[in-house]
Parts: sequence; C-alpha cells; structure tokens
Amino acid sequence: MEITGKKPAKKYTYRYEEYSDQNKGPETMVADILADPDFLQVTDLSIGDWGAWETSCQTIIDQIIENAGTFSHIQKLFIGDMDYEECEVSWIIQGDYSKLWAALPNLRELTIKGSNDLNLGEISHEGLESLTIICGGLPSSVIQAIQNAKLPNLKKLLLYIGVEDYGFDGDEETIQELLEKSDFPKLTYLGIVDSEIQDELTKVVLSCKYMGQIDTLDLSMGTLTDQGGALLLEKIPTWPNIQNLDLYYNYLSGDMAQKLKSLPISVDVEESNEEEEYDGEIYLSAMLTE
Repeated sequence: MEITGKKPAKKYTYRYEEYSDQNKGPETMVADILADPDFLQVTDLSIGDWGAWETSCQTIIDQIIENAGTFSHIQKLFIGDMDYEECEVSWIIQGDYSKLWAALPNLRELTIKGSNDLNLGEISHEGLESLTIICGGLPSSVIQAIQNAKLPNLKKLLLYIGVEDYGFDGDEETIQELLEKSDFPKLTYLGIVDSEIQDELTKVVLSCKYMGQIDTLDLSMGTLTDQGGALLLEKIPTWPNIQNLDLYYNYLSGDMAQKLKSLPISVDVEESNEEEEYDGEIYLSAMLTE
C-alpha cells in the first residue's frame, strides 16, 4: 500500500501489482488504513485505487460504517482519488453511500469520483459543507438524491454532468428541477460543469434561485460557446454578489473571452478549444468523459 501525505491529510492506495498479485483490494483497504499508526491524527482521508476497474468500493464503505467510531474524526473524505493512468473515471465502480451519512457526523467535505453503481441514498447530514461528484456522466438517480438532500450547511456543490455515453441520462430540465427543488440555504459555490450541453445549462443556472446568494459560479470544462458567453455578459452584472466565474476549458471566441475577462470580477477563460468537423458534422467535447 502506498501512503502519501502528512498528518492530517493522507492518501491510501494500492499499486497494480498489489491487487493483481498480492490479494489486496477493497476487503483489505480499511484494515490497512487502521494499521497506520498515524491514522487517528488524519482528518483528511483520501482513498485511491483499490482495483476499481474490476471491483466496487462497497466493502470499503461498509467497513468504514462498521468502524464508525474509529472513523468519526474524519472531516474530509475522497473515495476514488486516482488519475486516468490508474483507472479511467468511466471504469471506476462506486458503491452505496446510504448509511455513510449517519456514520460520519463530523464529515465536512465529501468527494466521490466515478458514477458506476453509485447510490447516495437519502442524504441527510447537518455538518456537510462541500459535496463534489467527479464523473464522465451523472445518472439522474444521483441527481434526484441530491435534489432531495437535507444539507442545511452545504456551502459548495460541484457536479460533473458529463455525457450520455458515460452515464448522464437527463437534460437541461433535469438540472433545472435540481436547482428549483433543492434547498441549500448556505450555498456559496455552485458548479455545474463538464457538460456537452453547457450553453443550455448556463441558461438554466442563470435563472436559478441560488444566483442571489453564491459568490462563485463554476461552468467550466464543458462546451460553452459564445451563445452561453453572451448570456453571462448580460446576466452576471445583475448579481453583484458574484465574485468568481470559472469558465476554464471552453469553446469561446477570442473576442467573447476578452469581453468576459473585462467583467469586474475574477474570470477564468483559459483553455479555449476549437470545434471539430467530421463528415459535415460539428463536434464539441466536454473535458472529462471517459
């Protein structure tokens, strides 16, 4: 097992040869974490590769729940912390988090990477302040769970919407309903990112109830064009609370990018892309899919 970082933040992960040749995997991960003499001082826990392309992390989740008292000090949890060289995001097999909410009362930040077999259950947590789902396609069942979540202290919501080929089975109305029916009174950071319908989602987000309370709007990593850029130019000045606009990775023209940069707030328009043409069809791609 590789253990990286220093107290209070550590990442625990297996190398390929460990889970392929040494019978390491999700069933041994928690025991190995608990064997680390520094674990009780770790508050930021990151779990990397467990052989994620062939086995789910369910045993890891279940064993954290079984050892809830020992894990109760954890404030930040990232399950699936691995890059594409270890496992493509679309290959990561996730699990059922239904019972995790009650098991970790001191949790403040949860990051999940991968959406295969992901189930959030009935989300209810008094202290959670940040929820991030990183994936190439976000299923509507997960979006529905977040829509119904009871997270009175949530400050940051960052969702990678992704594409249909890798799990996103909704449309702009799905995201509109999420933003209309969810109830996050303390939200200050809203990220609806990595979509192949980023212009449409920009229009949805700009008309949502959270625009009057957030200070950071993240619409990065998707197929944002000048159509969405024009909407932002028109609407963002009407919300003086917005201080940060993240549009990293986009399909904006140079002129539109410059106009957005001239807004009196922090704007990231880096990583501009050009549309591709094949057999007479125009293609624009979100940043993270496979």
